[in-house]
Amino acid sequence: MKVIVVSKRTWIALLIALALLAIVLIVVFTSGEENPETAAPTMTVVDAYELNAIPVTSRLVPVYRVSRDDKAIALTIDAAWSADKTQFILDTLDRYGIKATFFLCGVWVHAYPEMVKEIASRGHEIGNHSLTHPHMNRISAEEIRKELSTLDDEIESLTGQRTKLFRAPFGEYNDTVVSTVRDMGYEVVQWNLDTVDWKEGRSADTILNAVLPKLTDGSIILSHNNGYEIETYLPKLIEQAQSQGYRFVTISELLPEGDRTVDNNGLCKPAGK
Repeated sequence: MKVIVVSKRTWIALLIALALLAIVLIVVFTSGEENPETAAPTMTVVDAYELNAIPVTSRLVPVYRVSRDDKAIALTIDAAWSADKTQFILDTLDRYGIKATFFLCGVWVHAYPEMVKEIASRGHEIGNHSLTHPHMNRISAEEIRKELSTLDDEIESLTGQRTKLFRAPFGEYNDTVVSTVRDMGYEVVQWNLDTVDWKEGRSADTILNAVLPKLTDGSIILSHNNGYEIETYLPKLIEQAQSQGYRFVTISELLPEGDRTVDNNGLCKPAGK
């Protein structure tokens, strides 16, 4: 009798082929039993890739830039640590006759209450940057509300006004953050131009080259009150932007009046446009 020797590799290949055939038969015979209205659609690997590549249109997005055609832009200054350069910033803004929006963190408000009062008294806008500077997308809606409302109570006790704007610490957010904050009556504001002035060793020229060529109507610029090189780059940024015809306004002045929408790219427009 002739003996046929089958190698281990051949057996494995045969078993894999049989398993794949069984899967195909199961799919074929069971697909007809399902209700076509409730059955999950079958898709190939290519279909799955294409599906994953489609952007999620339901994601909530903060304001990154505002749709304008009048050369209006906004300078925003986050304050979460130290204050030794804040007086210079305020004096510089006065010198050029412009107003900015300061997003203040609770730790900073506690440490520099007189400076908070001075920012308000000079006519600048104050926004909420959270009480404790947490990672907002890691906390609950209740904790989010407490972060904002507790800080606003303190800001109101110093300035007589509550804030209308919020910027998330670290720029982090998710749908819960955005929806909770907007339900509280705030607008969530990010930026489309970042000076990255918190990074040591970044020169004033590097900062200016990162911002000025990209300026456009409705831009929102991010700076920090204790940013490296801010004493060098801020006057030049203002002068060169103004020489290009841009005018600085607060975020509230930049935003459209009345109802507004924010698209998936963070562009804010009047509702219906």
